[in-house]
Amino acid sequence: MALEDTDVFTRLERFYDAVPRDAAVAEDVGGFVLFVNDGGGWPFYARPRLGGAATPSAADITAVRQRQRDLGVPEAFEWVHETTPDLLAVARSGGLEVLLAPLMVLKSAALVPDLPLPGAGIRFLDPASPAFGADLNASRAVGRLGFGAPANATAVQAGSLVVEVAGPEERDAVPPLGDDDLAQLTRRHASGRLVSAVVESPAEGILTCGSALCADAVAEIAGVATLPSARRRGYASQLTASLARRALHDGADLILLSAGDDDTARLYSKVGFRRIGTACIAEPAPA
Repeated sequence: MALEDTDVFTRLERFYDAVPRDAAVAEDVGGFVLFVNDGGGWPFYARPRLGGAATPSAADITAVRQRQRDLGVPEAFEWVHETTPDLLAVARSGGLEVLLAPLMVLKSAALVPDLPLPGAGIRFLDPASPAFGADLNASRAVGRLGFGAPANATAVQAGSLVVEVAGPEERDAVPPLGDDDLAQLTRRHASGRLVSAVVESPAEGILTCGSALCADAVAEIAGVATLPSARRRGYASQLTASLARRALHDGADLILLSAGDDDTARLYSKVGFRRIGTACIAEPAPA
């Protein structure tokens, strides 16, 4: 279905407002909605209120940050620059450091086909499986280690020089999810609003993880990460394509993601995504 970008941005705002509500309590704080995790699972963020008439103010940012500190949750904010363009300057003046992440949507006709992966395969996680908890723990560990390492960290650099990077041993040493976290994530997967997949090797186990958040025929691919020891094998690209293909099969007609930087965006463009804007992800600047 062809959509004008203005329609895309309207749908994205509704999606971003809807997705956290099945796992969080929504609090209105000035011009923001603060989503607070209701039990286990990952923490959320504050976003401009859906349909808000004015750009949130620096005072609103201060109020949200105070509420986040009171609750013991990360001081995190997210918004789409094209929808709320004046918020960037306000956020920076309010003491926030803003990551400008390429916002991309899938051009379905350009989606790459399924390709074989060297020494590994792709598997979607099943919340009804007895192994689901173990799969989630391994996926979470891969994400933590993958996002915690520099993007250019790989197992081998500069010819035969081996660089110490995280691999299966470090993955297996990450503490498991708590019971509340596991229960909430199981419920969300069982509802179909959250779909997760992994790349795994018979010899090394789960090496790449990723998820799709789904609501109202929109799906966001997020959390795609690879163990540093398994990078540069094409795993992340193929997992992203498989998640997008699954979302299309399940009825989504708008599939998006936010790339961490321009280099990552170029990789996603080879999968079939194109940039339409900028996702702003903000947190307090270092003291």
